[in-house]
Amino acid sequence: MSHQVCLRAAIITMLGLITVPSSYSQSVRTGAMVLADAQFDRLQGMRVGLVVNHTARVGEEHLINLVHAAPGVSLAALFGPEHGLRGLEEDGVSIADGIDDLTGAPVYSLYGTNRRPTPAMLADVDVLVFDIQDVGARFYTFISTMGLAMQSAAESGIPFIVLDRPNPLSGSYVSGFVLEPDQSSFVGMYPIPIAHGLTIGELAQMIRGEALMPGLDSLNLEVIRMENWERHMQWPDTGLPWVNTSPNIPDFMTALVYPGTCFFESTSASEGRGTPTPFTLVGAPWADPAALVRTLTGYALPGVSFEGVTFTPEPTEGMDTNPKLSGELLGGLRITVTSRRDYRPVETGIHIFHTFYRAAPNPDQFLSRPHWLARLSGTVRLEQMLSTAGPAAIVDSWQQEVEAFSRVARLYHLYD
Repeated sequence: MSHQVCLRAAIITMLGLITVPSSYSQSVRTGAMVLADAQFDRLQGMRVGLVVNHTARVGEEHLINLVHAAPGVSLAALFGPEHGLRGLEEDGVSIADGIDDLTGAPVYSLYGTNRRPTPAMLADVDVLVFDIQDVGARFYTFISTMGLAMQSAAESGIPFIVLDRPNPLSGSYVSGFVLEPDQSSFVGMYPIPIAHGLTIGELAQMIRGEALMPGLDSLNLEVIRMENWERHMQWPDTGLPWVNTSPNIPDFMTALVYPGTCFFESTSASEGRGTPTPFTLVGAPWADPAALVRTLTGYALPGVSFEGVTFTPEPTEGMDTNPKLSGELLGGLRITVTSRRDYRPVETGIHIFHTFYRAAPNPDQFLSRPHWLARLSGTVRLEQMLSTAGPAAIVDSWQQEVEAFSRVARLYHLYD
């Protein structure tokens, strides 16, 4: 069967009890760690469906292995999001169902024919458990998968448990346009800012509590909280190792820059795919690197520096085998975060995007997919303002909606 899932990490057992690896002594303990420490008592006697990918780690072990080994717990089904259960598939690649060779559990793709578990998939499931590391950006599709899985759980009358994980950007950075209803899609299902400042568990509570999706009134939702996480923490403050959340987010610094440079996916320019440093490298065949650097340096943006570069995107196994502008020499920028605490991803991205738009010989050709820019930004206003306003005015335009969102979001905060 194609796309079968082979998870070959060892199952650790001793005297009939799970031995959770002692290699994680970090200050922050994820919800999965907390659940494993409690010997999965919350799942005793239950047939468990796991919505997970390769980021569902507990120390050196995968959550799948530990649940499979847990006495009194039955692993009934596995559900994988975009990029697959192992996180190896490229963006947008449809993924087939399969069987997990290690556990024998069925593996259902939620990024193929189905985007959500069907009643048949949940027929032998007593509880649905979600454990996927998010990056804190609205257009990262894992949070859409979570909401759709919540709907399925509600319809099947089974509990939905979120094992909470850190927001890598912190819980205090909130920025970007709030999604407008007309722009709802799989890359943006909820009226939240681009950088929403919530953990995955807090967001789940808000989705249900504010009825951001229909059909969740009856959902039995539980969040297993992290320990020792605080809102000001960015990923490096957690002490947790970074696991690539997707093929083109190989490290925290890429995740930090991504909410601003993802806009380039809507253009004929390169967002750096096909290079070892996607999203921190942007360019176009017509771009003048020195001129771009002069303009952006003049804005004196905090926590960042710009270097003029030339580069050539090439097919890259395991990241992008068909990048935009493959084989073409491009001029552009390398974005270097000099102070992660001062860096403002979305604001910086708007300045970079605006600078490219204004420098393009043909702005309409540069903005080759305006409908996708509206989906990513959450509004048609960004396209309209590119030709009529400066980047600072664009940033100012979303402040009131972000403040209104933040007032409501605070009701769902689980951490100080």
